[in-house]
Amino acid sequence: RRRGKRGERKRMEAAEAGIEAVSPLKEFALDSYRLVRRCTKPDRKEFGKIATATAIGFAIMGVIGFAVRLIHIPINNILIG
Repeated sequence: RRRGKRGERKRMEAAEAGIEAVSPLKEFALDSYRLVRRCTKPDRKEFGKIATATAIGFAIMGVIGFAVRLIHIPINNILIG
């Protein structure tokens, strides 16, 4: 059974579309591999700085959340109450 040029063209277009769909994934995988290869484990001093900055950020977010909650409760009671 012979296939016409039309069927062959469709197969080629489908193959090209498949390659185009996989290409970004392959590029992302290669970029990720390069990033992981360049990364180094932080030393004790650097880890301490990162942990301190993270703890300060958590504390600030907690204080902001607490303040918003303190303001929200009376306003909510006035509107509903």
